[in-house]
Amino acid sequence: MSRKWRVIIISIASLALIIAGFALRPDLSPITVAAEPIGIDIPFRFFPDFGFPVTNSLLTTWIAMLLLALFAVWVRSNIQTIPGRKQSLIEMLVETTYNLVVGVAGEKWASAFFPLVMTIFLFVLLSNLTDLLTPVLAAVGVNHHTEHGVELIPLLRSPSTDLNFTLALALVSVGFTQYYGLRANGLLGYLGKFFNVRGFIKCARLLGKGKIKNALGALFMAIIDFFIGIIELISEFAKIISFSFRLFGNIFAGEVLLIVIPFLLPFLVPLPFLGLELFVSFIQAFVFAILTLAFMKMATLSHSEGEH
Repeated sequence: MSRKWRVIIISIASLALIIAGFALRPDLSPITVAAEPIGIDIPFRFFPDFGFPVTNSLLTTWIAMLLLALFAVWVRSNIQTIPGRKQSLIEMLVETTYNLVVGVAGEKWASAFFPLVMTIFLFVLLSNLTDLLTPVLAAVGVNHHTEHGVELIPLLRSPSTDLNFTLALALVSVGFTQYYGLRANGLLGYLGKFFNVRGFIKCARLLGKGKIKNALGALFMAIIDFFIGIIELISEFAKIISFSFRLFGNIFAGEVLLIVIPFLLPFLVPLPFLGLELFVSFIQAFVFAILTLAFMKMATLSHSEGEH
């Protein structure tokens, strides 16, 4: 199939999805912050009375993971010595990202940081892009009987609009940040960033030498350094909130926008909002990945390097 026909088919398919989304406009009532269960429960093996419900965002997450895995297998099985256009494009993306990681983290940590940063970027980007299909996804679902009647529960939903998803990604990001910090500085060296008692030790030594004035100055600085360390410890936990709510807020707002706008201004008017949501999806994936990279690099710095 020639490139011209591929472009035509993709354009027609995209236009058909857009028209279908506007023609099958769902009821506004299903817009909820929490993901909705789709009627499937997965029990624990040893505790059949306990389990967890499968939500529409969780199902979409599994599909995104499967697509990324299949894409990786496809790329791995089609590597050639003389790359074609597709392989060249993928190699350019990988090389550009790797050079970015090297520029931020240096050669020493680039090989360790790159797989995580690249995976987060692709996973978040794919999860965000599913938000562009919101007008279609919101109109296809399963019927759920409530006391108010029959309610349509969308079968699929963008994972990034589920706070559980963004919180899990934030925990992964911050968790790897702590791991690399411990790996680079050791347990005592890394904890010393947050519980800085070296100033108090210095103060005690000056008191032992009878230097009262110098000891008072060292004590004042030790108290300041100690509280700065506590603030840094709090900031590590604040990263989890910042990561999760930044991604969730931006993508969820886009989802609501893409559902509401066709009701107010149907047909061609919502198209610019699709372009805006595409831009936001890319930017949020890039920000999530690059902040993870920056925090991991900062965690590997020793206390003296961090002060510098």
